[in-house]
Amino acid sequence: MSLTPALRDATFRWIADDPSDATRTELQGVLARAMGGDAAALEDLRDRMAGPLTFGTAGLRGPVRAGTNGMNVATVVRTTAGLASWLGTTSGLVFVGRDARHGSEDFAAAAAEVMAAAGFDVRMLPGPLPTPVLAFLVRKHGAVAGIQITASHNPPADNGYKLYLAGGSQIVPPSDGEIEKAIEAVPAAVSVPRATTYTTVSDAEVDEYLERVASLPRQNSRELKVALTPMHGVGGAFAVEALRRAGFTDVHVVRSQAVPDPDFPTVVFPNPEEPGASDELLSLAASVDADLAIALDPDADRCALGVRDGSTWRMLRGDETGVLLGSLVLSTTESADPLVATTIVSSSLLKSIAAAHGARYAETLTGFKWLARAGEGLVFAYEEALGNCVDPEFVADKDGISAAVVAADLAAGLKASGRTLLDALDQLALDHGLHLTDQISLRYTDLSLIGATMSRLRATPPADFESEDLLPGADVLRWTADGVRVIVRPSGTEPKLKAYLEVVQPVTDGLESARAAGRARLAELRERVTELVS
Repeated sequence: MSLTPALRDATFRWIADDPSDATRTELQGVLARAMGGDAAALEDLRDRMAGPLTFGTAGLRGPVRAGTNGMNVATVVRTTAGLASWLGTTSGLVFVGRDARHGSEDFAAAAAEVMAAAGFDVRMLPGPLPTPVLAFLVRKHGAVAGIQITASHNPPADNGYKLYLAGGSQIVPPSDGEIEKAIEAVPAAVSVPRATTYTTVSDAEVDEYLERVASLPRQNSRELKVALTPMHGVGGAFAVEALRRAGFTDVHVVRSQAVPDPDFPTVVFPNPEEPGASDELLSLAASVDADLAIALDPDADRCALGVRDGSTWRMLRGDETGVLLGSLVLSTTESADPLVATTIVSSSLLKSIAAAHGARYAETLTGFKWLARAGEGLVFAYEEALGNCVDPEFVADKDGISAAVVAADLAAGLKASGRTLLDALDQLALDHGLHLTDQISLRYTDLSLIGATMSRLRATPPADFESEDLLPGADVLRWTADGVRVIVRPSGTEPKLKAYLEVVQPVTDGLESARAAGRARLAELRERVTELVS
């Protein structure tokens, strides 16, 4: 298959419009090889020009490379110019932050320069910092927008553009579509005005976040030994300082993963959910005889917990962490009418816990952009993908740093009474029934197969489940049976199809008997659903 005139002309236009010498030269090289008959280069060029990137569950994400379908300076300039136009004003406060991924520093500078030239009061965070710091500053200072350059837990080749609006929550429809239309109307990126008149956020302003997080513990005990990894991201020293200010000083950091490194050399995927990603953390926890292990993802908006289970260590599932933190928040909140929320793919256990505390409960679509808007009086929200919001009054998004501090508070309080996080989970099972969850995650290189699989499942739903299709509101299928729930959906951040499994097992003949029966049912369900979605 040869290079089409349309693809060639689109590539020439992008090269002419690109304000970056580096990516202009990069795309020229790919185009030259494709024009010379290199089949691999032609396929590469098609992929690079298949964009533009669009706002998904957590903003724009894509590989750092030249072309419409990549994260590069031209993409950032056009996106930011579209945002400035969509805001409908030439004034207001805008914060810009970044992680330590490839390209993040240049992308953040480009975003700040475009907003500054458009007339906004732009304040750049002083170096690579956790995403929740930006969300905090947007909310606290009444900014009209916040831009965070990050791809969170994506593979090393990726980067992204996360957008917060007034109030400190991520954008939701129809705003995302309106901004995308504004981006389409932007002229050549090379002609977009840019100015270096932005200022840098002071250390004192960043300190406001740390002081708030340090005030979150509600219990008195601080005797706790913690093992921690930032997974080569930006949360290491920051999390240690937050824990120290909260009174937790016995913290041991995985040395090989302590310093930001955009290549993430010790993990295949820098995501605590991935098998093996937390192995070095659990090894450290065992060697120092820790009470709690904490893994942050690279931009520190997610927090995973590890615990000693018998003679070994294991990571808790996101649902286990979520219900533990939610239970603590509900038992200590000062709100007269609290609301807790989780997503449709998370465990239903939080609903039962909320009812026991006389609290309101809500379920939303996946993504914290929805959870942050669950309703008035929100005191806690979580999603099973390791996202927890323990202080929504100040950070209207998932926050791994504050979750780590509250988890340490919970673990220390339990330790003081001779109990562990697993003991607390057992008590929740006794009180509310045993809720067991699992996930099937299929990664694709051919993204069309994800849509094809969803179409097939819609056309021929399984006869042994009650089926519910959540279209047009969401590309989600929900299957239920007695004590069983399955949610199937495409991932909003990665090239995956995911199935979320839950089995609720009554505890009538003791917890161990219920656990054995529940695990058998869950294994059977996993086998059945794997056959359906594969």
